[in-house]
Amino acid sequence: MSIFIQIITITLMNIRNIPTRLGSSIVAIVGAAGVVAVLVAVMAMVVGFGKTIDAAGDVNHAIVLRGGSNSELTSGISGANIDIIKNAPGIRKHNANALMAPQVLVVLDVPKRGSASDANLSLRGVTAEIYTILESFQIVEGRLPTAGKRELIVGRTAASQFAGLSVGNTIGSNTNTWKVVGIFSDNGSIRESEAWADAAVVQDAYRRGNFFNSVLLKLESPDALVMLSDALAQDPRLDVSVVRETDYYKEQSRGLTTFISVLGYTVAFIMAIGAIFASVNTMYSAISTRSREIGTLRALGFGNAPIVISVLIEAVLLTVIGGIIGGTLSYIVFNGVTVSTLNFESFSQVAFAFAVTPELLLTGISWAIVIGLLGGLFPAIRAASIPITAALRHN
Repeated sequence: MSIFIQIITITLMNIRNIPTRLGSSIVAIVGAAGVVAVLVAVMAMVVGFGKTIDAAGDVNHAIVLRGGSNSELTSGISGANIDIIKNAPGIRKHNANALMAPQVLVVLDVPKRGSASDANLSLRGVTAEIYTILESFQIVEGRLPTAGKRELIVGRTAASQFAGLSVGNTIGSNTNTWKVVGIFSDNGSIRESEAWADAAVVQDAYRRGNFFNSVLLKLESPDALVMLSDALAQDPRLDVSVVRETDYYKEQSRGLTTFISVLGYTVAFIMAIGAIFASVNTMYSAISTRSREIGTLRALGFGNAPIVISVLIEAVLLTVIGGIIGGTLSYIVFNGVTVSTLNFESFSQVAFAFAVTPELLLTGISWAIVIGLLGGLFPAIRAASIPITAALRHN
């Protein structure tokens, strides 16, 4: 009898016997399901956050910051320098005007929905040029802010995460209030977690003078970034740096993404250890109840290798079933759910949706397979190493 026939024969016998030890089998399945569910759920946060960041980036956009600054909050550019930057080469023109939008960034305390505590909401002061630069920008409810008035628009994800951001409501303190006049979308990007108002009004309200935090601009082409960066670096009147928008947002999200990834894998690893022990106990229990069968098979000429492989297949089968259950639960419960978290770089809330992708589900199944292999390895070796005479005497 070939080794493959032996493996199939023993494996089918093992599977038929699973109902007789349903309790221990369920323990192994539940252990693997828990590991995969947690891993997929946490990593779905990373994927969803990454998609939100990627949606805000455009290779044709660049952000100008003060030299040495790595975020908008620590940057400052004077109005006089803005006038110099707009004449630099490499910036796309519209009606003979440079497509660039100076921006002011402040943080508001706004209560979150379902919570008595406040959270940080980014308020971005913008100029009219930004609506031409951002091709995916849309007003989905209400209207744009009127220049010179304390009016603002909010991203749709911010409106869903914070209380009081409906059109017509007023937010802020008694001395510094803002009326919500519109809700906007921007292809699901991180900008949808912000509120926008007229830049000049924000400067006046927060005593920023004629200073901005950054400049968003559209390049003539992706390759124009080098020309623009060189031109600004060579101008002795300026101390600024230029970064492609896609690179900027990836760098801003790196800390949070790394933290969530490390946390997710750490928790999953700890749970995986428990799942491996559950699988070990399950397979030892299975071997203990089938010692006489295994001894009989070996006495009939079945080899050690088919016995080892069949036990491993059974262990993997149980954990893969658990993995499929865990992945399915994560998809049903978390996929598309919108949450918000603090971005360490901007110290403001960023809203994003969990994204359970096929790649994440395959990763979860891969973990389940590893758990099954590690959990079944020693019991499999034990099954093959029991002396035939001892196995046949086992009750």
